Amino acid sequence: MSDSASSSVQRARRLLADRLRELVRDAGLDGKDVAALCGWHPSKVSRISTAKTQPSADDIRAWCHACGADDQAEDLVATLRDVEGMWVEWRRMERSGLRRSQQAALPLFERTHRFRVYSSWLVPGLLQTHGYTEAVLRAVQRRRVPVDDVADAVAVRMERQRILHDAPRTFAFLIEESVLSNGLGDADTQAEQLERLLTVSTLPQISIGVIPTRLERTRMPVEGFWIFDAGQVNVELVSGHLTLTQPGEVNAYAETFAEFAQMAVHGARARALIVRARDSLA
Repeated sequence: MSDSASSSVQRARRLLADRLRELVRDAGLDGKDVAALCGWHPSKVSRISTAKTQPSADDIRAWCHACGADDQAEDLVATLRDVEGMWVEWRRMERSGLRRSQQAALPLFERTHRFRVYSSWLVPGLLQTHGYTEAVLRAVQRRRVPVDDVADAVAVRMERQRILHDAPRTFAFLIEESVLSNGLGDADTQAEQLERLLTVSTLPQISIGVIPTRLERTRMPVEGFWIFDAGQVNVELVSGHLTLTQPGEVNAYAETFAEFAQMAVHGARARALIVRARDSLA
């Protein structure tokens, strides 16, 4: 896990531990009292209350019962589920194949109205051609997924692109200029993909910005991320998938997106960079 992913998850764990400690204080108890009432060793209470050990759902229910706060148990269990869901390793998400992980994202895409996407590695999935998607997912499958369902996964991703034309959604994509010349497929695949970018860039609901490669940048590239409305950020890292819903975390990525948007070129200038990359393939 990267430093940013680790710090985000650890912050969420500390917030949960803080709430559990508040229950103890509000009940007029201490850690030894909770341990005795739950039938635990005192060290377990200490580890949970300092976020060194993540409690189970049953641990939370027992803790709340000991503090006379049964009415708060399920809310805290829901918080625990959020913490557990923040960080998912790719091998766990994709252990049954790529199709399922592609399908799992569909409800989130369907309920989102404003998309903000930054990519420093690849063309974002909603803008990919069939051939480009096949090359990307085939590379993923060969590297870490034992099940070969690439064809089905590609079909799911292609079907998901219908939301690009469903009003009243808006899409703002930012890509690094290097993405225009970095492709997993052959020259024909990359050329087709660049033509696709030129086509969708003319749609009124879609904005495509390209951050030019240049010296003296005010901010260096970061990990790719998606902002869904103003409530959730998904970050794709080398080792796993990070989901952020805390307002402060979401706002930090929104501010980063705004900074990159100011560095990017749009409209005719962005299309000129795409055309140059396409022509260089010849």
